[in-house]
Amino acid sequence: MQEFGLIGKPLTHSFSQKYFEEKFQKEKINDCSYHLFPLSTIHELKELIQNKNQLVGLNVTIPYKESVLPFLDEIDPIAKAVGAVNTIKINRKNDDIQLIGFNTDVIGFRQSLKPFLAKEHHRALIFGTGGASKAVAFVLKQLNIPYYKVSRKTSNQLQTITYDDLDAKAIESFPLLINTTPLGMYPEIDKLPPIKIEGVGKNHLVYDLIYNPTESLLLKKAKENGALCVNGLSMLKLQAEAAWEIWKDEKV
Repeated sequence: MQEFGLIGKPLTHSFSQKYFEEKFQKEKINDCSYHLFPLSTIHELKELIQNKNQLVGLNVTIPYKESVLPFLDEIDPIAKAVGAVNTIKINRKNDDIQLIGFNTDVIGFRQSLKPFLAKEHHRALIFGTGGASKAVAFVLKQLNIPYYKVSRKTSNQLQTITYDDLDAKAIESFPLLINTTPLGMYPEIDKLPPIKIEGVGKNHLVYDLIYNPTESLLLKKAKENGALCVNGLSMLKLQAEAAWEIWKDEKV
């Protein structure tokens, strides 16, 4: 029996476990299981891997996509360029354990975004500066779409501004808005990034990585203003399948 799982905190409303359990059942994969491993600190990762000797693959979610990097033996070039990991392959040979980090958020975001992109979506704002924002920024660079990251606090990071820097007119001038924060995610569905929503209009594409609820408060308000809106469910499915391909690839 091969075991897979998700590390992060909190994990009470995980997409991954339900997705992989349904995948295993649907595809009649009887030798695999998927479990949640809430870690109070990333330092618990080593003990988890040593105690679970059937564990061969992990997904990584908030808040460990960046802090997991020093615990890995090898990092895929894309994940290294992004600076965040959301997938770990665990290779075991006798007593030797090797952890290899990947970022399938890049695949999931790029493939889920491209069908909705139009030529007018030529500048972007990324709400949030965490691990998911790094994958989003990497994809925008690939697509030659200039962007700013938006944070509550001032930062020395390049291309980072604060929400206070954005009035409605500024929002109008960035036709692609991407939320990578958990603001609006269940159960706190009454929250959204603190932007001037009146600046969002019919020329905007608003992408929220949140999938639960399927229409976040940000998307609901943006849709009311005529914007094209996309949630994060397709991205999650695509990144999960990419992770599965990595885990099952014997050459990795």
